[in-house]
Amino acid sequence: MELSVSEIRQAVQNALAEDIGSGDVTTLATVPETTAVQAAMRAREPLVVAGLAFAEAAFTELSPAVEIERLARDGQPLKTDELLLRVSGPARTILTAERVALNFVQRLSGIATFTAQFVEAIKGTRAQILDTRKTTPGWRRFEKYAVGCGGGKNHRLGLFDMILIKDNHLVALQREPPNAIAAAVARAREKFPGLKIEVEADTLEQAEQAADAGADIILLDNMNLIQLRLAVQKIRGRAQTEASGGVNPANVRAIAGAGVDFISVGALTHSARAVDIGLDFES
Repeated sequence: MELSVSEIRQAVQNALAEDIGSGDVTTLATVPETTAVQAAMRAREPLVVAGLAFAEAAFTELSPAVEIERLARDGQPLKTDELLLRVSGPARTILTAERVALNFVQRLSGIATFTAQFVEAIKGTRAQILDTRKTTPGWRRFEKYAVGCGGGKNHRLGLFDMILIKDNHLVALQREPPNAIAAAVARAREKFPGLKIEVEADTLEQAEQAADAGADIILLDNMNLIQLRLAVQKIRGRAQTEASGGVNPANVRAIAGAGVDFISVGALTHSARAVDIGLDFES
C-alpha cells in the first residue's frame, strides 16, 4: 500500500494542531528565535522502520528552513543506536515538532517490527501473514502500510473491497435453504460479481459447505492444529484457506505447517507496542 503526500500531510497537520494548540509555551518562553540545532533520530532497540515521511512532514510543516537527511528507509531493519534521520534548523521548530514526529515513527515502526517477527517465524512455509480491520480509528491506512513495511500483506481495507461472510451474517440467514453459507455466497456472487468472497467457518462442516458453495477463501476461525489440517484436506484446493484466532509468535509456525495459505493476525495492529526511538540533540 502506498500513502499519498496529501494524506500524510493532513494527518501530521491534525496531530500538530492537537499538540501545539495556541502555542508551545515552554519553547517560546525559553529558546531564542535565532537558535539553530542539529538532532539525530536514533533507534534505541532493534526495529523495522516505518513512517519516516510522517516525521519529515512534522518538521517541515512548521518551517521551510528545516533540513532533513534521511539515513534509513521504511522497511529497513535497524540495530540499537543506528540512525533513522538527521534534522537541522531552527531549534524552536525541532522542539515543537519532536513529539509528533516520534509518535508517528514509534507507533508505525512498532507495527512493522511486530509484523516482521511473524513473517520471520513462518519463513519457508507457503503461508502469508495478513492484517485485519482491528485498527486504530482514522489510522487504518497508516497501520496497514506499516504491516507492509514489516513484510506482511494487507487483508481487505474495509467493508467495501471484499466480501467476508462472518458468523453473525450466517445466524441472520440460518433458515435459508439449502444452508446459510450456500445462500450467502450465492447472493454475494450475484450482487458483487467482481469481488472475492470469503466465508468464516467455525466447524469442519461449515468449511466444507463454503468450499461446495464456491467461496474464494475460507477463514478457519479458532481451529486447533488437527482441525486446520483436516479442513485443508477437505477443501483440497477448491478455495484458499486462512487461519485466524489466537495466533502469536510462539504458535504461528505450527499453524503455517497445517498447510493454510494465509494467517491473519489482529494483534499486528491492535497490540503492537511503540518501539523506543529518540531524538537526540547534538552539541
